[in-house]
Amino acid sequence: MIDRRAVLRGTTGAAALSALAITAVESGTGIAWADTKPALFGNPAETGGSLPYPKHLTHEERRNLETFDELDFVVFSGQKWDRLGESHAKNVRAHWPDGHYTDGLARHIEDMKFQFSFAPDTRVVDHPVRLAKGNLTAVTGVATGTFTRPMADGNGGFIRPTGKKYAINMVTVGIWNRRGVMDEEFVMYDQLTFMRQLGLA
Repeated sequence: MIDRRAVLRGTTGAAALSALAITAVESGTGIAWADTKPALFGNPAETGGSLPYPKHLTHEERRNLETFDELDFVVFSGQKWDRLGESHAKNVRAHWPDGHYTDGLARHIEDMKFQFSFAPDTRVVDHPVRLAKGNLTAVTGVATGTFTRPMADGNGGFIRPTGKKYAINMVTVGIWNRRGVMDEEFVMYDQLTFMRQLGLA
């Protein structure tokens, strides 16, 4: 059997626990601590690769994951802002990695547009892990782009572009309603890694 405390303390503990959680969600059971070591991902931002949709999804769970795929790969990456209502409620609350949150679709769109202002080739290229349970989804993604235009610094000035490319891992947790759109969204990624890749840290 796996020593649970050792797994959680170890450097690969989070990855191992994630793999076990995926197995549990896919099978519809609780986490089973087996004698076999689960297959682990490398860094998806470097290696790519995705798991298929979990098995045994309800119709609503599958719909929500498919809607999220369309959101990232087509709507966000293609800047089709008029279609954001297909995945987000009008009064959606969106949480960002820096701790701020916004209410309403229009403000959420403005926040997302900012990314394209300095990296116009921004896109989500992969969803390595996609999970759904009831009205919740958790989807990991790989976002890429190139810092080629001045970035507003929030103080009326601009940061000169470095020309550097980025590829970051992120995760989005969504809370969906019965209409099949998100009432609340949590977007998370490592901002320090992002700044380093842009040449700003």
